[in-house]
Amino acid sequence: MGDHAPLLDARSISIHFGGLRALAEVSVQVYEGESLGIVGPNGAGKTTLFNCLCGQLRPDNGSVSFAGRPIDGLPSYRRARLGIARTFQRIEVFPEMTVFEHLMVAERARRGDGRLWKDLLNLGRPRRDELENVEEMLSLVGLSDVAMTPVAALSLGHCRLVELGRALMLQPRLLMADEPSSGLDTRETQVLGDLLRYVQRERSVAMILVEHDLDMVARVVDRAMVLDFGEMVAEGTLREVMANPEVRRAYLGRGA
Repeated sequence: MGDHAPLLDARSISIHFGGLRALAEVSVQVYEGESLGIVGPNGAGKTTLFNCLCGQLRPDNGSVSFAGRPIDGLPSYRRARLGIARTFQRIEVFPEMTVFEHLMVAERARRGDGRLWKDLLNLGRPRRDELENVEEMLSLVGLSDVAMTPVAALSLGHCRLVELGRALMLQPRLLMADEPSSGLDTRETQVLGDLLRYVQRERSVAMILVEHDLDMVARVVDRAMVLDFGEMVAEGTLREVMANPEVRRAYLGRGA
């Protein structure tokens, strides 16, 4: 993929928390339509790197560009407008709102037409095109039958799908998913993994997946990089990196 520019290009990202070095000179490139997995033992720096790329954290050193544009100083919401959407390790939903309402708010936020607060206050009547977009997403993520159910009444697996659908409503060029299988059972994890792979392949959405479930990573990603103690120790296909002696040492005795 070296014959064209990456969609996301992060170079030499370093960050310290007090005296603790969390990331040291980590570089990440993701290309249009590619799926990259970031794996490693607990405490390796995966979520910290994720937050530096999304704008939740500002690294001490390094640079991040998206679609050829430097985005180092941009907050998360500005990065989202450029086409970077994310899901969270801890579910970030509004319990009283229905699945439909979550997706409608995301649709209005994408349009940026000033109707968001009206929608939150039930004052804005959806237009036909808005309804069609929401109904299409409900079908894609398999939530049409619970569209009018408050999220508080849903299972964790369903909530993960709500969050993914909301991120996809933004029509991102890059989807960043942080531990999306956390708390899910085997069947729910497989459903979510299949959906992520479908979105990447059929909609050409690039993806960065931070994930502890290596079976899911194997099904979803084209390429993987391994972090350990804030440093990248291997990069390649998942099979290649997991055969790396340094990676085996990193995982040995850490439950992976």
